Amino acid sequence: MIGAGASFPYPLYSKMFAEYKNAAGVNVNYQSVGSGTGQKQITERTIDFGASDNAMDDEKLKAAPAAIAHIPMALGAVIATYNLPGVTEPLKLTGGVLADLYLGNIKTWNDPKLAELNPGVTLPGLPVTVVRRSDSSGTTAVFTDFLSKVSPDFKAKVGTGNSVNWLAGSAAKGNDGVAGMIKSTPGAIGYIEEAYAVQNKLAMAAIQNADGEFVTPTLEGVTAAAEASELPEDMRGTVTNAAGKTAYPLASYTYLLVYPEQNYGGRDKAQGERLQHLLQWMLTEGQQYHEPLHYAKLPETVRTRALDMVNKMTFDGQPMNVAQ
Repeated sequence: MIGAGASFPYPLYSKMFAEYKNAAGVNVNYQSVGSGTGQKQITERTIDFGASDNAMDDEKLKAAPAAIAHIPMALGAVIATYNLPGVTEPLKLTGGVLADLYLGNIKTWNDPKLAELNPGVTLPGLPVTVVRRSDSSGTTAVFTDFLSKVSPDFKAKVGTGNSVNWLAGSAAKGNDGVAGMIKSTPGAIGYIEEAYAVQNKLAMAAIQNADGEFVTPTLEGVTAAAEASELPEDMRGTVTNAAGKTAYPLASYTYLLVYPEQNYGGRDKAQGERLQHLLQWMLTEGQQYHEPLHYAKLPETVRTRALDMVNKMTFDGQPMNVAQ
């Protein structure tokens, strides 16, 4: 099987697909190429499944040759990470200040807005280097969705999406590319999935949430954000800036994108059944691999709904009913 898309869940999917091969003897080749490319390739039907951290919008779904289902698989945190020599404690950042950094309005780390949020912290006079994604990215969509919710200025000038017209910064490909650029650039700040920050031993900022609390990313905070945010029937939704004192404001679902009807493009029933079985496994036994890799398991109500969507997949209009 071949899948492609988001780099956000790549550390998790690498583990899950290795374990699935051990359990089922099926090789899954997953290409970490960005959510935008995953959406494009599933639309073009060149892969078995796509992967994206943000849902496809109505316009993209209408352009697809058939209905595409969004199957949530995990929850994760997008974090603001930085390279500030001598600063050892987590910096506090509001969404508005984070937006100002990415708008180019804050140019040095000892800016009064940053100093006011971090009393007692000696901030260096280093120039700010904001780092962003060069590829079409679900992590970018999550980050810009949050900033657009908290900053009208950012919403008007940059907006939300997999790819946006940035006003400042340097670009790198993938979460790993952004992490590498931050690690090698004193004064840099960027946004990446939490697992990449942990792997690279990068600092993680405490972000102010909708209740005014400054929170660092935790599995509990990501889960709290999901539980405070109701997903619609088709599962397409965001959980950024969720209410709740413990909710982490830059939380996100990550999805697999599949065709519920598997009889297309010369596929045979066995291919559809293999995909259905993989998705069933990921939503059951596969959930055990999330937390050790800094992803949150799906809330039980969401997991049950997702599994029901998978179980209703068809081939030529008939249920496949692969045994779980």
